[in-house]
Amino acid sequence: MDNVYRTRRRKPVRKRVFFALLVACILIFGVLLYKGAGALSLFVGDLIARIQLAHAKPINILLLGVGGGTHEGPDLTDTIILAHVDPANKKVTLVSLPRDLWIPSLGAKINAAYTVASQKQAGTGLSYTEGAIGTILGQKVDYGVKIDFSGFVKAVNIIGGLDINVERTFDDYQYPIEGNEDDTCGMSPAEVASASAEVANGAEPDQNAFPCRYKHIHFNQGDQHMDGETALEYVRSRHAEGPEGSDFARSKRQEKVISAFKSKIFSAGTLLNPVKITGLLGALQGSIETDIKQDKYGMFIGLAEQLKGAKITSIVIDDGDQETGRLGLLTNPPITADTAYQWVLEPRVGATDYSEIQEYVACQIKSENCTVGKYGVIIPTPEPTKGTGN
Repeated sequence: MDNVYRTRRRKPVRKRVFFALLVACILIFGVLLYKGAGALSLFVGDLIARIQLAHAKPINILLLGVGGGTHEGPDLTDTIILAHVDPANKKVTLVSLPRDLWIPSLGAKINAAYTVASQKQAGTGLSYTEGAIGTILGQKVDYGVKIDFSGFVKAVNIIGGLDINVERTFDDYQYPIEGNEDDTCGMSPAEVASASAEVANGAEPDQNAFPCRYKHIHFNQGDQHMDGETALEYVRSRHAEGPEGSDFARSKRQEKVISAFKSKIFSAGTLLNPVKITGLLGALQGSIETDIKQDKYGMFIGLAEQLKGAKITSIVIDDGDQETGRLGLLTNPPITADTAYQWVLEPRVGATDYSEIQEYVACQIKSENCTVGKYGVIIPTPEPTKGTGN
């Protein structure tokens, strides 16, 4: 069986954030088209008025984050976020999908869509994934961006790091070490086989069987200045002890990083610094794939400028939280041949029925206060309009 479909008995979900990198990427490419001292400021100013008219309607941008590097499955899109951008209302809604969502027509998890399509026909991975995600969420995807972790780390370091307010102290003892995914931890082949079998049948957690593959990360409550590696750990952590191990907590960490990156990119220290802009270009040009055409770069620079003060809201499509009693839209079916004996997630109303997910996403984009009930999505009742009386 191909490594792409290898069974992983892990609880999802890695949530990493790349909306801010999209802004940075388009900003940098736009600068290339308008070289010269002071040209960027004139360029942006000239575009703002046109963008207000050209993009009065919302657009959807699919953001895919991949591990890259040399580890197994470098093109598995373990971060899948749809950014619904509404310039008129200065609002961005981020919708995160878990990598373990099973797609029957694909015969694999959603994080393998890019790889499967690319293997069948080179160059189709991004467009195929856009179509698949659009179908699931009921939202037409206008543009897509795929970026790997190396680009994230380099970009954050070039702009001098990020200042993040950590809401609460937390520890994660199961953070994966890059490059150690297949480390034998000094065991013999027979011992590795035995440990792997224990992990496969659920008798032993992977981090206990292969401790050299993981490390302990710790964050203190309060204001922290983070370099690229630290910021990546902050948003990637998915096994934190306590409240920070929840999807909601990870979503809040994503919002903090997005806000910090956006503010740093548009600060005078970055925007007017040709050395940093050039450095960002070099760092990101090999880490990003996008179907945004060159003639759209200028439009995105103006759009990004428009969204400097935008409200960012994150929602997560998941299987809920047993500890708090929060219901989710997904469920974990039995491990069978139907799902290639993998731990997966599927819509609670049916393996190929995305109606609830689509209703929830549409509701959140419109009103933000939607919840998941036992029998469906609960849409908030609009407040009655007060009459003026006579």
